[in-house]
Amino acid sequence: MAGFDQASFLPSWKALEEHHASTGKSIILKEEFKNNPQRFNQLSHTFKNSADNSEILFDFSKNLVTDETLKLLVRLAKETGVEKLRDEMFNGDPINFTENRAVYHVALRNVSNSPMKVNGNSVVEGVNSVLEHMKEFSEQVRSGEWKGYTGKKIKTIINIGIGGSDLGPVMVTEALKPYADRSLTLHFVSNIDGTHVAEALKSSDPETTLFLIASKTFTTAETITNAQTAKAWFLQTAKNEAHIAKHFVALSTNEAEVTRFGIDKKNMFGFESWVGGRYSVWSAIGLSVALYIGFDNFHQFLAGAHAMDQHFKNTPLEQNIPVLGGLLSVWYSDFFGAQTHLVSPFDQYLHRFPAYLQQLSMESNGKAITRTDDYVRYTTGAILFGEPATNAQHSFFQLLHQGTKLIPADFILAAESHNPVDGGKHQTMLASNFFAQAEALMVGKSPDQVRGEGTPRNLVPHKTFTGSRPTTSILAQKITPATLGALIAYYEHVTFTEGAIWNINSFDQWGVELGKVLAKKIQTELETEGAGGGHDASTSGLIAAYKQKAGRL
Repeated sequence: MAGFDQASFLPSWKALEEHHASTGKSIILKEEFKNNPQRFNQLSHTFKNSADNSEILFDFSKNLVTDETLKLLVRLAKETGVEKLRDEMFNGDPINFTENRAVYHVALRNVSNSPMKVNGNSVVEGVNSVLEHMKEFSEQVRSGEWKGYTGKKIKTIINIGIGGSDLGPVMVTEALKPYADRSLTLHFVSNIDGTHVAEALKSSDPETTLFLIASKTFTTAETITNAQTAKAWFLQTAKNEAHIAKHFVALSTNEAEVTRFGIDKKNMFGFESWVGGRYSVWSAIGLSVALYIGFDNFHQFLAGAHAMDQHFKNTPLEQNIPVLGGLLSVWYSDFFGAQTHLVSPFDQYLHRFPAYLQQLSMESNGKAITRTDDYVRYTTGAILFGEPATNAQHSFFQLLHQGTKLIPADFILAAESHNPVDGGKHQTMLASNFFAQAEALMVGKSPDQVRGEGTPRNLVPHKTFTGSRPTTSILAQKITPATLGALIAYYEHVTFTEGAIWNINSFDQWGVELGKVLAKKIQTELETEGAGGGHDASTSGLIAAYKQKAGRL
């Protein structure tokens, strides 16, 4: 438990309030650059990724901060115990105190095999054992050694999961598609809407399809319902339940339920209770990734994240890249009143990255109760959204430039494309937009500039841009497995830093439970005759209308 109640009671918070009132809200970014030619050099940081010897540049210079702002923010991080909580996480302490669990996804990518323990017991051997199992299995499937019940090679993989058991693998397999075995077709089924599983099955052949059922408890309602549908579809052709062993594997720890389903316990890939769902792509949940891009690339993915872990763990706060990212988020949320945060990758392969980060950020920090059981006195949990640019520029970027809301934004670009078509012209155009959007948001356009272009007087206000809209630019060499791993770990630790400062538990998710409980009760009502009862008038009326339309009254 952290040794403070509310961050807003701390001297550093009070100092930041005074600083914002006197300086922060009046910062004009283009003037800051004019007054300090070294601002970019001072406020940008290069992460050196030991996994593949690449670099990622994080440019924080276009943010609404001064040297004094950063000093005060770092002071806040120290007063709120960010370092202490970080060290407790890496030590395997149960910092998820509402569930009395360690938060140890960092152990899943511990490629250096450093000693890591939970409750005094080493976890290194268990993690490596699962990884070895994943390697053996993925190589068997990819090589064709693993065959379906009729002796044919596996051609289609359907991952059935939800939440972290879906969002992570979907995002990573899309982001790393250039490294994939394109002879394999991947489908990801998560929605309980029958359309999702039906569409995946329509284009699949039972003889050559492998199902990955991803549920730690093997009781997740949506996942198991979809899995049972897949099983019934498979047995319509295969007939014999013994064939399930060649076509279904479980990413789970519940041996009893897995074997009851018909899956051979040898085809189980487990992970521990200290692996949270939104942090599970590094675990056995990443089996679809290993199958698609190969285990060596999956290992590089882990190694890149491990390199960022080491930076986060060992770098002083003043130069700690994820800590700085988290501090900026707190600065905007709690002192500028920003409610949202945009992440816009200038890379089509990263089109699912914002959706992945939504769960990471909003499920983690969408909390209002502190670690001392009090209601917070400040804003927590920014609303994260995003789409790939340049598409995003033609949809919601108007709001960034001229809207009334302050929307801090992260722009992500790789200098080197996996598809340098037309002599690299596409990538050059993409990069030009990456630089131009951040610059335009910063410098804006004054009424004098607009008038100087000969603009009619009545249009001058409409073509004026205030500028000083904050952005963080993240520039990589290329989106490799190691680079992607580092980027995900960066955002994990940004989220950690936010939660530590707000003194909330970023690692439980009780907020998703109430709806699930009510849904089970209502499902029973929907499956029986009558209108049901015990609900408010709106819910009761809607249930009755649905049952009438569905012919179930």
